[in-house]
Amino acid sequence: MKLLTKELEKKFEKYPLYSQDGKGLDAEIIAKFYNPYGHGTWLITEGDKQEDGDYLMFGYVQLSNPHDAEFGYVTLKQLESIEIKAKLNGIPFTIGSIERDIHLPEHCNLKQAMELSDIEVPQFLIDMQEETDEVYEDEEIEI
Repeated sequence: MKLLTKELEKKFEKYPLYSQDGKGLDAEIIAKFYNPYGHGTWLITEGDKQEDGDYLMFGYVQLSNPHDAEFGYVTLKQLESIEIKAKLNGIPFTIGSIERDIHLPEHCNLKQAMELSDIEVPQFLIDMQEETDEVYEDEEIEI
């Protein structure tokens, strides 16, 4: 499967690195990449095309243990280089690679993508969202 499409390139132009800072669970997901045979999910919120044509992307990554999930950077080339392997009669062979979720709803935010991916929303993100919501409730709007 091709991980990068023309549509995805346009989304990266709309959401370059650092463009969604502070949005927390409301950050829009540009793409979801995943291991179709097991653990490994990348929920990408931002990305920039590099001089070499690769893309440096930022998002929430859960590789196995939910308690080890974190925000971080990954390049498109890194995702494309991952080979998913298995063994048959002790002989290793490649069974697949990382795929892009083509069923991710348009304008899906981080919280929705986590829920759709069966990723537990970490408490620090819930707390951050509550703090942000309180700030907006306390603001007075002058007309």
